[in-house]
Amino acid sequence: MRFDQHTVVLLARPADPPELPRDAADRLQDAHLAHQAGLVEQGAILAAGPFLGGEDERIRGFVVLSVDPQMARELYANDPAVRSGQLVARVMSWMVPEGVLRFESVPVPTSMLEMASGD
Repeated sequence: MRFDQHTVVLLARPADPPELPRDAADRLQDAHLAHQAGLVEQGAILAAGPFLGGEDERIRGFVVLSVDPQMARELYANDPAVRSGQLVARVMSWMVPEGVLRFESVPVPTSMLEMASGD
């Protein structure tokens, strides 16, 4: 059997993230979403999204990338939420049977306002 190899990033909250006022946390989330949208536009992200209601609340999101693990580490080192210590990027390779996954180009939100509007 042949396999496709993808790079994935698990975005997780560290055990003790810095405390932020609500407005600063909202601005940081917008900056994180804008960073992700930029990576989609560059073709680096194939799929991304948050986890909701999981057993481990620290695991916040999952990203599939078209770049190698080292490049993924570099890209996420520049994510504002990672730089601020609110998130940690855990990078790894993921193997799936060849051809089992297909990624379509879809828009991603660039801000919390855009997420809330549903547009």
